[in-house]
Amino acid sequence: MAVGKEIATWFEGKWHRGDVAVIKAADHGAWLGSGVFDGARQFDGVRPDLDLHSARIVKSAEAMGMIAPVDGETVQGLLEEGCKMFAPGAELYLRPMMWAADSTPGLIDLVPESTQFALSIETLPMPQPGAFSLTVSPYCRPRPDMALTEAKAASLYANNGRIMAEARKRGFSNALSKDFEGNIAETASTNVFMVRDGVVFTPVPNGTFLNGLTRQRIMGLMRDDGIEVVECTLAVEDFHRAEEIFVTGNIAKVMPVARFEDRDLGQGTIATRARDLYWDWALSR
Repeated sequence: MAVGKEIATWFEGKWHRGDVAVIKAADHGAWLGSGVFDGARQFDGVRPDLDLHSARIVKSAEAMGMIAPVDGETVQGLLEEGCKMFAPGAELYLRPMMWAADSTPGLIDLVPESTQFALSIETLPMPQPGAFSLTVSPYCRPRPDMALTEAKAASLYANNGRIMAEARKRGFSNALSKDFEGNIAETASTNVFMVRDGVVFTPVPNGTFLNGLTRQRIMGLMRDDGIEVVECTLAVEDFHRAEEIFVTGNIAKVMPVARFEDRDLGQGTIATRARDLYWDWALSR
């Protein structure tokens, strides 16, 4: 099911208008979970870090044990070509995907050379700040020895979806999830930052969550702007004492948290600055 009203799909060497079926019932990716994907954005006519997103889908496929049928440059070129099918000012979600078609005779593991590739580009408005709320999830991120946490793997998103659904049932937009030691890892769909005494803190990557491309970009931009950013171990209590909280990810890029649990935070100055820095950088390119 498409999330946008307009969609273009690239599969088997050509572009198609609409949401095209690409996975067969017997494909390994359909029933044994070998799918990987990435996400990028177009807004205001720019596609920030598209080269990095395009390279990461290849790395995710390799982490899953697949042989990618295309390289990152090819992925980037196709995405840029596909964006031209939409209005110049369209806000788009760009999603390359790979999955294995064949299983070995033992049925469980995949055949690396059978990797399939598709792209989908959908219209998706950029979410605006103002109402984003956060709670704490009862569910945790898996350890690296439990799952392919180094890949942007579709199989990980069943747990992420559970985190999101439980939070929304309680009236929140998203939720902080913990790692196996009880420390904060990320939310169901974003990396997370908090501010105290003018210093920005964010969980240090420990293999339980992706060190997001937007996360890395924001950290670099803030440091270049003179803002101190510290990667460290953070507990739930740290977020209760935070003066500001904001999240980063592909869908919204930078989103201030207006409410954490039962505490209103509004939109703080550093979160606002981080968002401005990102837009200024993206539009300058």
